[in-house]
Order: sequence, then C-alpha cells, then structure tokens
Amino acid sequence: MSEVLNWVLSARDARHGQELRLTPQSPLPPNPERGAHGVAPIRLWVDTTRRFQRLEGFGGAFTEAAATTWLKLSEAQQQRLLREYFDPVEGHGYLMCRVHMNSCDFALGNYAHAEEPGDFGLASFTIDRDREALLPMIKAAQTAAGRALKLLVSPWSPPAWMKDSGRMNDGGRLKPECAAAWAQCYVKFIQAYEAEGVPVWGVSVQNEPEARQRWDSCLYSAEEERDFVRDHLGPALHAAGLARVRIVVWDHNRDAMVERASVMYGDPEAAKHVWGTGFHWYVEDHFEHVQLVHDAWPDKQLLFTEGCQEGGPHWGRWELAERYARSIVNDLNRWTVGWIDWNLLLDEQGGPNHVGNFCSAPFLAVPDEDGLHAQSSFAALGHFARFIQPGAQRVLAAATREALECTAFVNPDGRVAVVVLNRSDHDIAFSLAIDGAPHTADLPAHSIATYWR
Repeated sequence: MSEVLNWVLSARDARHGQELRLTPQSPLPPNPERGAHGVAPIRLWVDTTRRFQRLEGFGGAFTEAAATTWLKLSEAQQQRLLREYFDPVEGHGYLMCRVHMNSCDFALGNYAHAEEPGDFGLASFTIDRDREALLPMIKAAQTAAGRALKLLVSPWSPPAWMKDSGRMNDGGRLKPECAAAWAQCYVKFIQAYEAEGVPVWGVSVQNEPEARQRWDSCLYSAEEERDFVRDHLGPALHAAGLARVRIVVWDHNRDAMVERASVMYGDPEAAKHVWGTGFHWYVEDHFEHVQLVHDAWPDKQLLFTEGCQEGGPHWGRWELAERYARSIVNDLNRWTVGWIDWNLLLDEQGGPNHVGNFCSAPFLAVPDEDGLHAQSSFAALGHFARFIQPGAQRVLAAATREALECTAFVNPDGRVAVVVLNRSDHDIAFSLAIDGAPHTADLPAHSIATYWR
C-alpha cells in the first residue's frame, strides 16, 4: 500500500490572500487513478533507483557584517536566529558555511591578518579582529548545530603590501615575490581557527578573481590561479599536514567556469590539489556550464559558494524566493554537491557594508527595535535544507511540463524528498509518482512545495 505524502508550501499566494512560508498542508493520499497512465495531464516522475551525487549540505556565510549585527540583538533573538538556521530538528540544519579571510565588502572596513609591510615570515599574523564578532557567532552556531560545521574560507584580497597596487580595494594582483608568504597566510589562518575549536573544511583561492571591485578584490588570470595552487597553496597545505583541507577554485560566476576549469584541470600537477570548482549566480544563469564542467571532469566536485539579491534589502519581496529556488533546483540537477548562501544576517539597510554595496539576506534585523525578520529567501532555502540532509543522494526526477521545476533526493535514513517550483501565473494540478506510486497534487501559482515520505 502506498504511503501518504506529507508536504509544506510557500507561496506568493493570491488564492489564500496572504503569503505562505513553509506552511504544512494536509497529507496527500495515494491516488492510483491519477498515475502515469491515468487521467492527469501533467506528471512528475521520481525513480529512486537511479542515483547521482551525494549532498555535502546547505548553508550561508559568516561575515563581519552579519556577526556585528547579530551581536546587537538580545540573547533571545540571537538564539532564535541560530536555531532557525542551524538546529537540525527545528531549523534548516545548516552545515556548509563560508567565512572571509581578511576583510570583504561586508566587513566594517579594510583589514588583513598580517598588516605589517614586508613581514614575509608573518610574525605579525593575528586573528584578533575575528575574535571580536566572527568567532563568537561561528562558535555559537556550532553549538546550535550540535556538530562541527563544514567551513569554507575565502579571501577577497591579500594584505595591501603583498599586491602590486598597494591597496586591498580596486583589484590589483598578488606580487610574485609574495606568493609563498600569501600561501602561508592560509595555513596560519586554518591553524588559528582550529586552535579556537573551529575546524576548516576547505579554502577557495580567491573570491571572484576576474572582478576588479571598488571593495576588497584581487585579480588572477586562469594561469595565475593555476600556478598559485600548483606551486604554493597546495604544497603549503601538504607541508603543514593540512592536505585534508579541500581547495576550491574559481569561486566566481557560472559564465566563465568552463574556461577556468579547463586551464586548472588541464595541468595534472595543479589538478591533483583541487577538490572542485566553486561558482556564484551573478550575471547570466548559464546552468548548462555547471553540467559541462561535471561532464568534462566528473572526478571533480561542484559547489555553489555565493548568491544574494543585490541592490538593497528588498523587504518582503516574493521574487527572492523564486530566484533562490530556481537556482538551487537547477544547480543540484547538474551535480552540485552543496549550496552556500551569502550573508546570514544583515541590518534594515542591507548592510553594514564599508563601500555601500547593500544587499538582501534571508534574515534582516532592526537592532534598535530588537527586530528579526525572515524574508522569502529564508523559506525557499528551507524547502531544501530542512528536508534534504547531508549525505542524501539525488535521484531521477522529471516533469512533463516546463512550468514545474523539480529535484528529488533520498536521505540517508531512506526518506524521499521532492522539491517542486511553480513560477508561472497559473495553478498547476499534476500527478506525483514516486517509484510508480502516484499522488494527486495541486500547486498554486508562484509557489514552492516540498513533498516527502
């Protein structure tokens, strides 16, 4: 006898008169008459015997902006945020997270962990700045999660004295004579964090290496990134006993990821150090490029490392949820093993940001009122993170109508989760068959649903 399907719904919702967020719905009983050969004109088919990549997890980024905003909240609101994100039972169960090494635009200003010019031995290296806000938030998140997080460390810029421009902002390049010392900064950062009880899962070479930004940034050609990994970063991690720390390359948009992967993976000595390719969602979507990188180098992994809604906080906008859900579905269906959102928390302006590059986040805070407000992107992330567990394996899923965008996973405990997005202006009735057992479903216009059994 087929089991009932439980499901939750989030929707912009003209039908119910209000926006819904991760709202439980009445279970769907089996309906044999609406099966693959029944009367349902639209069908969604899931076959759990056909399996693909295993999931590392979902998560977001710890930034100085997020951490300082979090510290301004009351203890009750601080704990609420951590519970909503990291609790594996009551919250999203976040596991994969990112943190910046040295400053980024979502810091309170430029800073580096080795500020003293010419300090090639890194005697001045310190993470004291991180102890003010970042580390307290990360440690509290680990407590809420009840487990160590998979933390990806990403630099936006080397210290100014290591660059040919002499500045952390506005691009510039790493001086060749500073490459060895810069590689040692990664080693020292990992060692310092782990001494604080915060293990490091991986590092990326450089955030957005093709972008000359007015904030913290550094330019690498594909060949420069390859050579730095091959000749400096990879060997430095190995020599320090940190070969377990994964190296993620590119860490920029999908548009050029095929070209960059070709250069990196075309050099066997560089490629042997690299775990996989990281990518962002800014500019055009190019989901097909994610698939191409997998097809060309199936032994290398794919990780979404950053995405957010740019240009301010976007309070209460449903469009954020659809952008997130569409990206996650399409990335997962093209062999991506983890998906990391950008800032976990921002203030009511979409900051702080030391160059005014304000953005949205799944939670926005109004510290003066001790207010903490979930945005639609938080619900969208929850449709995946709350129901697809680390270690889950993607399975075959396909719909007969393009308006239904879907992905499906089998969790380590055997539970099946199917996420379906309807971005159209019309309600869609369809048959959802899991391993041949059909159920009748009805998805409102502009909505996201997760079905599980």
